[in-house]
Amino acid sequence: MAQPLSIFDVAGRAMSAQLTRLNTTASNLANAGGVSGSEAEAYRTMKPVFRTSFDKASGLSTVDVAGLVTAGPAPTKRHDPTHPMANADGDVFDAAVDETREFIDMLETARNYQNNVEVMQTAKGLILDTLKLGR
Repeated sequence: MAQPLSIFDVAGRAMSAQLTRLNTTASNLANAGGVSGSEAEAYRTMKPVFRTSFDKASGLSTVDVAGLVTAGPAPTKRHDPTHPMANADGDVFDAAVDETREFIDMLETARNYQNNVEVMQTAKGLILDTLKLGR
């Protein structure tokens, strides 16, 4: 039988999920402004898909990363026959990354991560205070 989840397990899994979200956001921002010679090769925004998991033993819910998907609009086609990556028609495709949305996601992710750090610190403090009562 599996051990019931603790508050540390729940917060740790949430932090791991937020780290995945932050990594995909960083990848999206790193590829903003990228250019390709075809729409199929152009970079598309990646987003993690989260799945809620319920632990019957503890009654707690947590989150897992179910996978990564491409999201957002298609790459933008731009006519630039002088570009070295231009296709036979003289078109290039700009990466489909909304930098403003990515920065907002980065801020939200950092706040969620920090909230989980605070949950762990609070739980640790409560456990230590409880142990002090037994002295």
